[in-house]
Amino acid sequence: MKAVDVMVRDVITVKPDDEVAKAVRLLADHDVSALPVVDDDANVVGIISEADLVHREEIGTERHRPWWLEAVTPYSTLAGEFAKSHGRRVEELMSTDVIFAAEDTPLGEIATLLERHRIKRVPILRGGKLVGIVSRSNLIQALASSMAQSSAGGTDSDRKIRLELLDRLSKQDWTDFGERNIIVSGGIVHVWGLVGSPQERKALLALAEGVPGVVRVSDEMIAAYRERDPAL
Repeated sequence: MKAVDVMVRDVITVKPDDEVAKAVRLLADHDVSALPVVDDDANVVGIISEADLVHREEIGTERHRPWWLEAVTPYSTLAGEFAKSHGRRVEELMSTDVIFAAEDTPLGEIATLLERHRIKRVPILRGGKLVGIVSRSNLIQALASSMAQSSAGGTDSDRKIRLELLDRLSKQDWTDFGERNIIVSGGIVHVWGLVGSPQERKALLALAEGVPGVVRVSDEMIAAYRERDPAL
């Protein structure tokens, strides 16, 4: 399998001049650990993560050193820490050293990047522009899907099914695909992520079943609504 086979295409992003409060709200609302920072042309110019936000004056977690240690700390380090704890715009906190990969990167290389750099997700770029993101959870989803089938997945037919389904989903106004992902293995479509209602769940399954080449649809979705007790 390659990055294109598991990546989430509907990526939550921010811009350099966005307020930090917006980034914090997006991280919390979408339960993600980092946000790619893109310019007006969708070029990735940085990334802002939870680690950039843990030392903030608003919650009293900014760094404090003994005077003697601060005296020998490089000014550039002190300035960087001040920006992270007091900055009001994303560009003041974001890291510009972005670890990224291409769509055809094997998942083994993605896993190595995650482990080597101790990060939780890797932006996927095409010509410098953001086209998706692969997280640790996406790798686990791919592993679970592959272990459930005799096929290792990632064939041209599986990839064609996945891309067709993602295109069809992007045209629907009754669902927000940003919190879900699709893995196709051996013609079997695995639909992962939160689902907002029983009606949306049924519609997603029906949409997937209608894609040519689909053998079966495996419902891996998690209900974000109260499921009715069948005994009632």
